[in-house]
Amino acid sequence: MGLKIFLNYILGYVRIRVESVFIERFINICISKRMAIWNIKREKATILYANIGIKDFKRIKQIAKKTKSEIKIKSKKGVPFIFHKYRKRKIFAILFSLIIVLLIVMSKFIWNIEINGNIDIPKEEIIRDLAELGLKTGATKKSINTKQVINKIRLIRDDIAWIGIDIKGTNAVVEIKEVDKAPKIIDKNDYCSIVADKTGIITKISVQDGTAAVAVGDLVKKGDKLVYGYVEGKYTDTRYVHAISDIEAKTWYSKKENFFYNQDLPTATGNIEEKYSIKIQNFKINFYKTLSKFEKYDTINESKKIMLFPNFYIPIEINKITNKEYVMVQKTYTEEELLEIATYKLEQEIEKQVPEGSNIINKQINTWKGTDYIEVEVIYEVLESIGIEEKIM
Repeated sequence: MGLKIFLNYILGYVRIRVESVFIERFINICISKRMAIWNIKREKATILYANIGIKDFKRIKQIAKKTKSEIKIKSKKGVPFIFHKYRKRKIFAILFSLIIVLLIVMSKFIWNIEINGNIDIPKEEIIRDLAELGLKTGATKKSINTKQVINKIRLIRDDIAWIGIDIKGTNAVVEIKEVDKAPKIIDKNDYCSIVADKTGIITKISVQDGTAAVAVGDLVKKGDKLVYGYVEGKYTDTRYVHAISDIEAKTWYSKKENFFYNQDLPTATGNIEEKYSIKIQNFKINFYKTLSKFEKYDTINESKKIMLFPNFYIPIEINKITNKEYVMVQKTYTEEELLEIATYKLEQEIEKQVPEGSNIINKQINTWKGTDYIEVEVIYEVLESIGIEEKIM
């Protein structure tokens, strides 16, 4: 019976409403004549709903006459009716078929490369190197040997400690781990001295091996010897060593800049213009004129690759350019306002230079007034470790 129902779906069937006082007799005759009738539902004692094949529907009219039944078609189902429904939409059907074929073909290629884990290495640099090894958008998945690409990328780049490539759908997910940048350290078996890497006043010096060249309170400049890489014994000759010490010094960081009372500042007008373009692989279609109607503006670029399903990208990228108009408006600051702005700006710049773990012990602000500006200098006094190893040749 199941096979008959399936064949009737292929050949087509109708759902009918049958009303008769001899409803049981109607059903029994249909069954006795081996008609494919299924999904029967009784509504009342005299009404039922059922599915029946197109061929059997033509025969059922005779049974309806015998049982004095009234038959109405409620719906038509199956392949023939689907084709009949879209008989006037041949172009749509052809286009739909072409899209299906196109999607199947596109699923064989890589259309997006996703880079994860990079911090210092630019994404564009990694994509360029992968492209040279064959992993690029538009490449067939079959042509890509991920193990080979991984091995080669590690050979040509010494800043990548680990790389993994996983191809999902039309998306190549590249995970990397960068090499930790450690300071250059001289081998402990090599003889070395310790020299100052910046100017400062020595506040603490503790030598574990070697001979101190400076004392607390001494002013040293960058490159001066702090600890010699040798030890002189009272009864022995000079012995060279790998100098080891803990040295702290008072250092200074400063920034100086002129700040004007009258300044032209960019001020947003609230006017924006949005422009779109479509990029199909390497072919770009712009839907806007090249020039902006604004005289001064900031531009924000956004791009998004089309993803039909998870990890199934297609080679179409939608680009959006947003131009935000601004005009230059002159603003006059008071001396107090200008000093506050200047101090904050210079402090932010200095704090980027002060090594992590250092102790800021003093801050000094110097100002000089000009005709239409003030000159501001900020000085930080810092306690920090100084000294780097210098190999004895």
